[in-house]
Amino acid sequence: MDFGQLEAFVQVAARHSFSRAAEALQLTQPSITARIQSLERVLGEELFERSGRGVRLTDAGTIFLPYAERMLQMLREAKEGVEEVRGVQAGRLRLGSALTISTYVLPRILRTFHSRYPGVEVIVHTGRSEQVLNMLLGDEVQVGLVRSLMHPDVETVDLYDDEVILVANPDHPFAASRQATIEEVGSQPVILADRGSSYYGLIHDLFRQAGVVPNVAMEMDSMEATKRMVEEGIGIALLPRVCLERELKQGLLAEVAISNAPAISRQIAFVYRKSRKQGRTVQAFLEVLRSIYGLELPAASTSG
Repeated sequence: MDFGQLEAFVQVAARHSFSRAAEALQLTQPSITARIQSLERVLGEELFERSGRGVRLTDAGTIFLPYAERMLQMLREAKEGVEEVRGVQAGRLRLGSALTISTYVLPRILRTFHSRYPGVEVIVHTGRSEQVLNMLLGDEVQVGLVRSLMHPDVETVDLYDDEVILVANPDHPFAASRQATIEEVGSQPVILADRGSSYYGLIHDLFRQAGVVPNVAMEMDSMEATKRMVEEGIGIALLPRVCLERELKQGLLAEVAISNAPAISRQIAFVYRKSRKQGRTVQAFLEVLRSIYGLELPAASTSG
């Protein structure tokens, strides 16, 4: 019984699919199947039932799952502990990041981190903020960058204000005056984030509080695609400023102030488990965040 077998088992159990587990672990499906079969031979029991709808745990698999998760966590901690002996110039950092942060903010952070600690391997898992929280609670990642959220087992440290602004094509009538009322904004074709995004709720609340029903042209799950739609004049959009720096600087999009509505924003935070001792690589990452954002961040408890 080895790390690869346990990791494959836990991933298949979580995703109810051999193919999705293979994708998550960046392996081929036959490799995942071989690992599960080897583990089943060791245990002498089948762990999954296969069906047209996917796979589900057998009774034996259900009993084995919590033990496998604990063994996997112990192996990770043991490996990280050994790596700590080599110091912060080596080792591994497992980081979870919300999608917008990973695209527009994380590259700057990791550029600084790699310049200081080039020997540290960084593994990044992305998802919506709630998914990153679950990764953290499941010990898939050591730290996370997400919208600010509260959980009794998680320490949340606010990093910066994620401002959402209105943008339009430079030839749009709003671009001339650089401002519009919320009623005028709602009358234009508006491109919204998809309903699974927290930005959707933030923007929907802005219109609801103003008593305005927006003229929704479309919903999109890609900010890059949304920006292209606005550039083509298909509609206007409310987007986080961090994803618009290049387009605003190059004049591809125009920022428009909403004159009679409050500014909308949310906090972006650094999160880590309260109950986990944090190693030197996490401490090093904290120091990089301190230097970039000029914040007094609390020191996480260290291992060793």
